[in-house]
Amino acid sequence: MARLGSTTREKPPERVAVVAAGVVSPLGFGLAETLESLRDARDCVTEVTRFSVAQCRCKTAGQISDDRLLAGLNRIRAKRLHRASHMMIHALNEAMAQAPQFEPELMIIGTTSGGMSYGEQYYRSLCRSGDLRHAPTWIANYPAQKPAIDALQEVFKASVPCQVIANACASGTNAIGHAFECVRSGRYQRVLTGGYDALSELVFTGFDSLQASTPEKCRPFDRHRAGMVLGEGAAVLALENLELARKRDAPVLAEVVGYGISTDNFHITQPNPSGVGPREAMERALHSAQISAHEVDYINAHGTATIFNDAAEGKAISALFNGVPVSSTKSMMGHSLGAAGAAEAVFCLLALKDQFLLPNINFGALDDGLDLNVVANESRPAVVRTVLSNSFGFGGTNASILMRRIGA
Repeated sequence: MARLGSTTREKPPERVAVVAAGVVSPLGFGLAETLESLRDARDCVTEVTRFSVAQCRCKTAGQISDDRLLAGLNRIRAKRLHRASHMMIHALNEAMAQAPQFEPELMIIGTTSGGMSYGEQYYRSLCRSGDLRHAPTWIANYPAQKPAIDALQEVFKASVPCQVIANACASGTNAIGHAFECVRSGRYQRVLTGGYDALSELVFTGFDSLQASTPEKCRPFDRHRAGMVLGEGAAVLALENLELARKRDAPVLAEVVGYGISTDNFHITQPNPSGVGPREAMERALHSAQISAHEVDYINAHGTATIFNDAAEGKAISALFNGVPVSSTKSMMGHSLGAAGAAEAVFCLLALKDQFLLPNINFGALDDGLDLNVVANESRPAVVRTVLSNSFGFGGTNASILMRRIGA
């Protein structure tokens, strides 16, 4: 304790760099393919092939090719692992190829459904025939932490502590934000973070039964939007103390500068119509970064294309920002739940690196109740120094992160 009359100076928070990233999604395998899809504004939502959707209103989703997922993996080991593990292994391999000297002290990952499809298989076998010969594989690969641990063991051949955040659709952004705060506080120097989720029938039919999914195109912020489509994927970011990264001459993709969260508790599936929850999360991210709203050059919105979500988020953005370009990349690949915030953070990294705005496809006309500058249908060049990425989930779980181009 300081003596009476003495002065103490609080240590400034550590700066946090993103030194590597990897992504697998319907937009592509890796940063290069993903960048090409974003620039070309590709619609990567297709007819569902993984299971029957005959009884569903929605027939489409953003899907990842199984053949490509298995490519390069040990076939015997791959057969035992869940598809989510395959996604995580690909994403982490890409990230670590960029930063081979990165030695993580911790991994923080976000997901909503874990190995859900293995749970489905177990339940069906139990109910229909009682034949549980494959039960050990299903049970062993069902837990939410398993895909992250599989990826860590596959890539590092060693044990790395792992934390899992399951906070609805905010999970991926929560994971990045928590990792950011771990490094910013000085408690850790290097943390892996991100999110994953694989398409599952139970989740798909659940959203369809809520009539949250659309039989049409996904049209975020459009006056004719009719609901979301689901997607899948995995993304990993390597966060490191910026000073230490510079000392070892590590490439720095961007700096994470702010993180904000809130919970509005309005309804189990519907956000508060006022937009107070999303607004508080964005305000807290700005406060965390010690920047003002006018310094933000682009917002990657949560933008699920549901009536209530887009209206609430649109109100919150309009209240805080004046004409900042906004888009939802879910229009291109669907909503990947726990992976969404992580994948969209990687998309924002690409926007910062290559200086362009990400497209909001399938857009016709803005909803009469919204006042937004939507990046409609095509990507476009722009000066992008600071980006905000939003993720909002059922139950009013809201999270926002801010990233900045180094030197901006």
